[in-house]
Amino acid sequence: MRALITGVGGFAGSHLSDYLFDKTDWQVLGCVLPGWDCSHLDRRVTCLELDLRDREAVRAMLEQVTPDVIFHLAAQAFVPVSWQDPWDTLENNIRAEANILDGLVKLGAKPGVMVVGSNEEYGLVRPDELPLREDSPLRPNSPYAVSKVAQDFLGLSYFLSHGLPVVRVRPFNHIGPRQAEGFVAPAFAKQIALIEAGQQEPVIRVGNLDVQRDFSDVRDVVRAYHLAVTLGQPGQVYNIGSGQPRAVKALLEMLLSLSAQPIRVEIDPARMRPSDTPVAYCDASKLRAATGWEPRVPFEQTLRDVLDDWRVRINK
Repeated sequence: MRALITGVGGFAGSHLSDYLFDKTDWQVLGCVLPGWDCSHLDRRVTCLELDLRDREAVRAMLEQVTPDVIFHLAAQAFVPVSWQDPWDTLENNIRAEANILDGLVKLGAKPGVMVVGSNEEYGLVRPDELPLREDSPLRPNSPYAVSKVAQDFLGLSYFLSHGLPVVRVRPFNHIGPRQAEGFVAPAFAKQIALIEAGQQEPVIRVGNLDVQRDFSDVRDVVRAYHLAVTLGQPGQVYNIGSGQPRAVKALLEMLLSLSAQPIRVEIDPARMRPSDTPVAYCDASKLRAATGWEPRVPFEQTLRDVLDDWRVRINK
């Protein structure tokens, strides 16, 4: 089996490649943007440099690689950035996927394709709609969320119109080592590591701590990706999440408890979003029924690994 991971150099992509090497005998190839540093990846990953927004380059790559399965993870994934430049996020996320799906159709190829959506597709959620199911209303409340709805339904349209075996997933918040600092857990962990190293005053600056999210370990999530693409039903969409809401405040308190350093917490208005959903968590029973997936990594272990990862990065 030959697997192609778009965005293999990113957070989830790197963990997915590790998982595939550990649990399968598949050959793993991955797309990264030109100039992307792949030194953190397993040396067995074949990195292909190209811009997925380039239609002809994508078609040539697909013709060369002839993958048996495609995990389409590449995307602009940071919600605040989508407010700063909405079109860049929309173009990046939608055009890249359209080029891949169109390229497959033009080549007459039908590998298994997994399209990664997001919990952000559900957007503004009413309390009586929780936990969120795959048939819950979609009310995207950011340009990023709109882009993921478009990716989700673009995948569905190519299944319905061209018979491409597309499986769609909607992962809820996933955290773990290697995640970029713009996301909540690594943003806190980096500040704690800097404080411990004496490189920042003992104050951690935060945004909205009252929101509640469904956090899972990235290593559990990429295992779900593999199960979804191998055992899931083409045309279907699957939530991925723990089903347990956790307040961001509780996440911060647990991270702080893992450090002996006394740290003060301050609200930073610059870290607030224009629109935020108070509570969101999922019902992942559809995925469990199809694949047997369950989360395995304890939440405290995930946070410990995130903090240790930043301690190593800061002290390099």
